[in-house]
Amino acid sequence: MTDTSAHELDLAAVEAWAAEHVEGFSGPVEAEKFAGGQSNPTFLLKTPAQNYVLRRKPPGTLLKSAHAVDREFRVQRALAGTDVPVARMYALCEDDDVIGSAFYIMEAVAGRGFDNPALPELPVDQRRPVLDEMNRVLAAIHEVDIDAVGLSDYGPEGNYYARQVARWSKQYEASKTADIPQMDELMAWLKDNIPEDDGQRTLVHGDYRIDNMLFAPEGPRIAAVLDWELSTIGHPYADLAGVIMQWAMPPGKEGRGLAGIDREAEGLMSDEAFIAAYCKRRGLPGIDRFGFYLAFCFFRMAAILQGVLKRALDGNASDPERGRKLGAFVPQFAEAGLQAARSV
Repeated sequence: MTDTSAHELDLAAVEAWAAEHVEGFSGPVEAEKFAGGQSNPTFLLKTPAQNYVLRRKPPGTLLKSAHAVDREFRVQRALAGTDVPVARMYALCEDDDVIGSAFYIMEAVAGRGFDNPALPELPVDQRRPVLDEMNRVLAAIHEVDIDAVGLSDYGPEGNYYARQVARWSKQYEASKTADIPQMDELMAWLKDNIPEDDGQRTLVHGDYRIDNMLFAPEGPRIAAVLDWELSTIGHPYADLAGVIMQWAMPPGKEGRGLAGIDREAEGLMSDEAFIAAYCKRRGLPGIDRFGFYLAFCFFRMAAILQGVLKRALDGNASDPERGRKLGAFVPQFAEAGLQAARSV
């Protein structure tokens, strides 16, 4: 973390608002920005009594429906007390006049973060349990009773993939900075190959990756799933395919994948084992045409990264240099999506 609060956060305004809306909050406040976030800038708030986390919309002109901190707040508050581990939500501010954009304040969860799914910082025998815990929590997200927790209206009715392909195609076109033929071909293929609705309508996270989780200080338990900006009511296989998509990327800091790694020797789950464990937990016989869901996830991530690149070029990104680097992956994600499409 780096202390950039003086440039991005009006601490006096935060302290005054939080003192009124967060029970027990008392300053003075210091803030440190979490590095690496591309979407909603996130800060650790330090006070004499306890620490908090503030997550806000970025400044500048934003794409419609993007950076929905109000939705993040709502879904995490709704999941309190379920089998899905989330941080405690304290208060939401939708008044842009307070600090310049909407924000919310939540619990600062103690835990470990892993950026690399290869888990090189753990002994080999401790790696598979971490990935299996990811699998358990993913199944738990998809088994949430959305009516009981008040989220039945958190996403529209109808075919999730038709809706998502249309949404992200529009977002991609709005943030386009160059012609990418692979992306055009992939969008067209997806529109022509939407699966029939199989009746599954669940909560989906939308960006379920190991670097969007905090794990307990010891052991494989997930302490909190973070970054719910893309969550909605939709189809669960998009989340599952999102994990497999991430693992297909090159290993290392930029790709953060498992491509080319001897997973058995390194104590890591294979794609097949992860999918099988998920199906067992949810009582599913298997998944047909998985290549479509994988192609969709590559497409969506390409569209997201295109938006990151556009914000970086426009000067609105939380980390402009990293935003430009991530934007360079757009053609690779589009090509990988086409390869997945050809496997169907």
